[in-house]
Amino acid sequence: MDELKVAMVAPPWFELPPKAYGGIESMCADLVEQLVRQAVHVTLVGVGKNGTNAEFVSVSGAAQEDRMGMSLPEVGHAAALPDLLSHLDVDLVHDHSLAGPLLARGRALPTVVTAHGPVSGEMGRYYRALGDSVHLVALSEAQRTRAPDLNWVATVHNAVDVTVFPFRKDKEDFALFLGRATPEKGIPEAIKAARAAGVRLLIAAKCREREEIRYFDEVVKPLLDEGDGVDWIGEANREQKHALLAAAGCLLFPIQWEEPFGLVMAEALACGTPVVALRRGSVQEVVTHGETGWVCDTQDELADALRSIGSLSPARCRTDAEERFDVSLMAQRYESVYRSVVGRSAEDEGRGLQLVSGR
Repeated sequence: MDELKVAMVAPPWFELPPKAYGGIESMCADLVEQLVRQAVHVTLVGVGKNGTNAEFVSVSGAAQEDRMGMSLPEVGHAAALPDLLSHLDVDLVHDHSLAGPLLARGRALPTVVTAHGPVSGEMGRYYRALGDSVHLVALSEAQRTRAPDLNWVATVHNAVDVTVFPFRKDKEDFALFLGRATPEKGIPEAIKAARAAGVRLLIAAKCREREEIRYFDEVVKPLLDEGDGVDWIGEANREQKHALLAAAGCLLFPIQWEEPFGLVMAEALACGTPVVALRRGSVQEVVTHGETGWVCDTQDELADALRSIGSLSPARCRTDAEERFDVSLMAQRYESVYRSVVGRSAEDEGRGLQLVSGR
């Protein structure tokens, strides 16, 4: 098989690439663009308008940012997929949505699913119920080991197009928090660590959904009112995010859950910015302790690391991003996964024909 043809199913929330927050969408957009450069024929199935160089099939006329947190967009998105995919000439489906994989069973085309979220608890039961109808790709070994019995076919770290991230050797004297206003992201922990270290902290956080706004009002705002040294910026668009990441002395990543892969860590490294993080999820696979950041176990260690961040080399961080987290590497690995899955499906189909014919 020479030309590989892939239907890339994006989540139903944002256009690709996203204008502001959207980690999965950023990863999908970068992957699509790099696969096209590698001469893979990609048809993007998404919402709104196409911002990539792939062919595009729109599930709906507009992106649905104003409906985040509702289940209907996922359901409607999934319900539209069978008809849309039936009209495409592709070798396999790569699904990044949540409900879409439910339709993989019985589909002639093999389906690769990147597990962007947790794989324990309810989501673990979901993926187990899908069985071998989907070929799962983990974002990190940390994620994969939490549910080793799932139908994993590979581990592929998320990545970024390092070339679009500005590198700055000269850093400013502030730490940056970049994420969402939710408990699992650790904004209070970031504030406490920065104040304990006497380091200025800028918080660029998405705060649009009802739960995010309530969390900000009840938990974050009282901490902001306690004193100086912490500035709330709110949600940053792509240009603002790049500028903040490049200027920051470090990215502060006090994650409070086993996050499968924190893309913002790779983005920071691409800007030459070291990462100070708690030892959760994929952190140890992304941050090289003492070289591209500090991996901490306690709140006190976070503060100590902030005091030492100036000793780390921005050039070393950038090189690490180029060598380990550039989109070219991610796309090469996914193309290998695609070819392996398509080849395996062809072999299974051949064995089935032999059984039917009695040979």
